[in-house]
Amino acid sequence: MADAAHKIRTVVEQYTDPYLQQTLAEAAALADLKVSACEVAGTIELGIPVAGYVEQFRSALASHLARAGFPDCAVRCDLRATIVAHSVQRPLKPLPGVSNIVAVASGKGGVGKSTVAANLALAWAAGGARVGILDADIYGPSQPLMLGLEGQRPTAPDGKHLVPLEAHGLKAMSIGFLVDAGQAVVWRGPMVTQALTQLLGDTAWGELDYLVVDMPPGTGDIQLTLAQRVPVSGAVIVTTPQDLALADARKGLAMFEKVAVPVLGIVENMSLHVCSNCGHVEHIFGAGGGARMAAEYGVQLLGSLPLDGHIRAEADGGAPTVVSAPGTPRATAYVEMARHTAGALARRGRDRRGQFPQIVVEES
Repeated sequence: MADAAHKIRTVVEQYTDPYLQQTLAEAAALADLKVSACEVAGTIELGIPVAGYVEQFRSALASHLARAGFPDCAVRCDLRATIVAHSVQRPLKPLPGVSNIVAVASGKGGVGKSTVAANLALAWAAGGARVGILDADIYGPSQPLMLGLEGQRPTAPDGKHLVPLEAHGLKAMSIGFLVDAGQAVVWRGPMVTQALTQLLGDTAWGELDYLVVDMPPGTGDIQLTLAQRVPVSGAVIVTTPQDLALADARKGLAMFEKVAVPVLGIVENMSLHVCSNCGHVEHIFGAGGGARMAAEYGVQLLGSLPLDGHIRAEADGGAPTVVSAPGTPRATAYVEMARHTAGALARRGRDRRGQFPQIVVEES
């Protein structure tokens, strides 16, 4: 019996999680696992949000055990999320209380970046993580509308720090909360970057596992300055399959490489359209562009998202797809993308600067 339990544990250790893309042994996930000849129980720790993932994980692990010759071994383990802080670009330091800042960017406007950012944040929150979102698009803030927060204003009880607004389990901050919806923001680049760094640093975010930053589109001075000033654990590049969008997305990826911000991967938005009447699938903007770009730069294709009128309507209505239509194919596509993004971040190095004393060398 003991020998069988040992063999089963070895098989469990060799299971590769599809989101982490690591074996459970490589991910050091089996600290509290109990294995017998007929059951796998206890707790498995994953570096991604796990709410809603337990049954899928158990089923996949049971199939893995069956293929290895243990079809009668019951899988009853629980999952626990262990979201750790990951390193940021030097010489910046992580924002206090915020484990990971993830920038969502695009080389050009019109590719659905803000919708992707909102649903990414909401999917992580639905998975049980503590999540905030910062709308960094000063000239065209979208998050107040998408989160149903238009017209609301944050408060500053201590006169120094803004208390973020909350919607659908997210903490949110945007310049759109501080100016009237119809007011044009006519600022030069330095004013924009100063405003955004203040919004980031002067907001009382509390303790967050992830802060999603909805970056302004493009790769100009504003975007470059933000990438240099905001301590980012990883970036996500949003594109559509068409060649024009991909050309600009390549510029966005190159910008993050220049400032030593790791690119977690690429999200191909508006990848395909499914006719609501007949079910015909059509690649309106082309096919496979995101996958080719990911292969070209050696990064992961995090997800291919549909072009669907419901997604637009749900975002315009203040309740993006993940919260307004959970369980639908379009919402599932966002949840899958969010899990792959969290997995790509989890594979990165932890921030260990707080674990070591600062050493100062002085001349005597």
